[in-house]
Amino acid sequence: MAIAATTTTARPEALDARTMCEALVLTAAQRPDQVALRTPDDAPSLTYAEAMARVAVLAAGLYGLGVRRGDTVGLMLVNRPGFHLFDAAAMMLGACPFSVYNTSPAEQVGYVMGDAGNRVVITEQRFLDVVRGASRHGANARTIVSLDGGEGVLGIGDVAAAAPADFDLEASWRAVAPDDLLTLIYTSGTTGPPKGVEITHANILAELNGVHDAVPASSGGRQVSFLPAAHIADRWASHYGAFMTYGATLTTVANLPDLFAAVAQVRPTIFGAVPRVWEKLKAGLEARGVTAETPGEQVRAMLGLDAAEWFATGAAPTPPEVLEFFDALGIRICEVWGMSEVSCVATTNRPGDWRAGSVGKPIAGAELRLAGDDELLIRGPLVMRGYRNKPEMTAETVDGDGWLHTGDIARVDEDGFWWIVDRKKELIINAGGKNMSPANIEARLKAAGPLIGQACVIGDRRPYNVALLVLDPDAAGGLDPADEGVRERVQAEVDAANARLSRVEQVKRFALLAEEWLPGGEELTPTMKLRRRPIAERYAETIDALYA
Repeated sequence: MAIAATTTTARPEALDARTMCEALVLTAAQRPDQVALRTPDDAPSLTYAEAMARVAVLAAGLYGLGVRRGDTVGLMLVNRPGFHLFDAAAMMLGACPFSVYNTSPAEQVGYVMGDAGNRVVITEQRFLDVVRGASRHGANARTIVSLDGGEGVLGIGDVAAAAPADFDLEASWRAVAPDDLLTLIYTSGTTGPPKGVEITHANILAELNGVHDAVPASSGGRQVSFLPAAHIADRWASHYGAFMTYGATLTTVANLPDLFAAVAQVRPTIFGAVPRVWEKLKAGLEARGVTAETPGEQVRAMLGLDAAEWFATGAAPTPPEVLEFFDALGIRICEVWGMSEVSCVATTNRPGDWRAGSVGKPIAGAELRLAGDDELLIRGPLVMRGYRNKPEMTAETVDGDGWLHTGDIARVDEDGFWWIVDRKKELIINAGGKNMSPANIEARLKAAGPLIGQACVIGDRRPYNVALLVLDPDAAGGLDPADEGVRERVQAEVDAANARLSRVEQVKRFALLAEEWLPGGEELTPTMKLRRRPIAERYAETIDALYA
């Protein structure tokens, strides 16, 4: 692996850019010989100068294929350098590149691309059947580009060959304005079809500036890209942050099981992951005999996390015991809160201003307050332009005073730390009138041991709480959920979780399901949020039996 350039704590010049196009140009010019994009096996490995040369060729080629300022360009790719190159190329034209989840079936891809209105799709051979099938469900893409070949599609060479000789890249990107659309983030949605969140160049620059003010990161570091590019977290952290603003060496990891092998190789200077990754890492360390008393330096070096300046987590509640376990090892995980509609992060714990279980304090540019029913409201330059093709839904979400209604129930303590209680529509109010958070109970269950991979707690208008549980496919290792010994081990984990819950929150009965819940399936969104209504409908008989 090529070693990244010497890091610097100076504020990146890119943060003062007018657009992300300008940010990328500034960043690349400052470190032309540093590796920008690579895979763990360095095939490929591109310096910033090489990456920008390819972006220029691809931008000219996309222009030759008819892509213009304001057009949308769809991408369906795994985490690979080609994503960053093609996305940046479309951006430099003033177009709006966006990603779809790789786990989505043709029907969902068709809906998203139909809503986005893109005529061009950048993909790879493994997704060609889905992309082609999407045309039967609303997609209207006329041009399909595959990075690794395929019958009846364009290749990278065809894109390059389409470039007009007189194309002026600099004139193209300089014409882009701060209020132009930068990307669309299709929220996976726990109910209903996905909504296209319209994010501008100005939105993301406000986000990058706000987070840098809260947690100033060094430029020229090392990061790992492994979350889906269709999710705002990886777009912000890897694409717009590491690649375009901080001039990091970004290593792309296409397969999640390869993540920690890559982390050990890369030794990232920033590392963030969803709570489930941290929970599974904790379980794995404990299985190897690691405790809170183990020398943290040794553990961090073993994991490849000894050079990281900032650890982050978000998207779902993280049990405080997980945060405290890693904190004792010198890995202070800063829980954040945000959403696609506010361009990613709006609050964060700081390494030196941290409270386990909270989501920290607002970043600069994010104004927060509570509505009368304790719903969290937010306004500022981070807030999206609106939902694509949904003016009525936009008006329902962002009121006339610019306050975005998040749907989260929250509280703020006397020290200014914010706490997320639950989703407004997902609170359990049991038969006795007690309000409680299913998400917090589910987080306790998943953190209680290695076997429980997914949990859905039911109890609204019921006399007590029950849970549907799914074994973790890695930890279970082919165990049979119907085996009584397996059930006893799961019961022990439920008991451990109950010991950390109030009596009314405790899970009295559970069903151990034989199915595996996959991201993007009937039970989970692509970002692994529970689809509670479909779960309740599919498992209605099982749930009723738990109350029999």
